[in-house]
Amino acid sequence: MRRDIENDLVLWKSQKERYPLIIKGARQVGKSYLVEAFGKNHFQNCVVVE
Repeated sequence: MRRDIENDLVLWKSQKERYPLIIKGARQVGKSYLVEAFGKNHFQNCVVVE
């Protein structure tokens, strides 16, 4: 499932100096899914802490 916000995450990742990422939004809209999928697809290592 690809979302428009993923483009914003790619831009965030491409910045030389990245600030911490904060994802805010309503409950049960896919925030955790989005971040986990992005991490697995765009980083060599991805750790999920729940």
